[in-house]
Amino acid sequence: MQASPLAAPRRVLTILAALAGALACMLPLANSAAAHGSILDPATRNYGCYERWGDDHMNPDMQQQDPMCWQAWQDNPNAMWNWNGLYKNNVYGDHQAHVPSGTLCSGGNTQNGRYSSMDTPGEWKMTNISDNFTLQFYDQASHGADYFRIYVSKDSYDPTTQRLGWDDLNLVKTTGSYAPTQNISIPVSTSGYDGRHVVFTIWKASHMDQNYYFCSDVNFS
Repeated sequence: MQASPLAAPRRVLTILAALAGALACMLPLANSAAAHGSILDPATRNYGCYERWGDDHMNPDMQQQDPMCWQAWQDNPNAMWNWNGLYKNNVYGDHQAHVPSGTLCSGGNTQNGRYSSMDTPGEWKMTNISDNFTLQFYDQASHGADYFRIYVSKDSYDPTTQRLGWDDLNLVKTTGSYAPTQNISIPVSTSGYDGRHVVFTIWKASHMDQNYYFCSDVNFS
């Protein structure tokens, strides 16, 4: 029996439909990140990994050049694709109860542990800053903020060997509220810090009880 002349095009259409379905399943992972926010400078751990390796995240050279990002990509790539979805709902202002020590950089292992690799101690890439620096915050959805709380890790804390805990932090700034906007610059003044530290930031969004937790590795120089 001779095959119908439409058989081949139909097979092609079937294959294309399958590929389209697979891509559709991937899109929410990327697009969901667009609904939230993060600190871009000094870069958070997962945003830094996305910025440096998002276009080349399969490159094995990352293992030697950027081992902390390598372990993060191996653990869960969606932690980087959704670099601005690291939040926890319904905290009711009690951050320490909902985000235990040792899990601050993952927001208390939020999103079913998606960001758990962010808590891993090691030599994360640092951003050079001075005593007086500016946090550059980005929120595509323009949620606004009830407040930001900004901490710097104490001299006694070593992020290369220890998970970050509440007792390891000094609160250096609490802001007021911000109207909905995409870009917010937050000046921060400190003194007495030198070398490697972690800047830990809490953003309490205004649209609901949605709380974001950011770890940025910095070098005071």
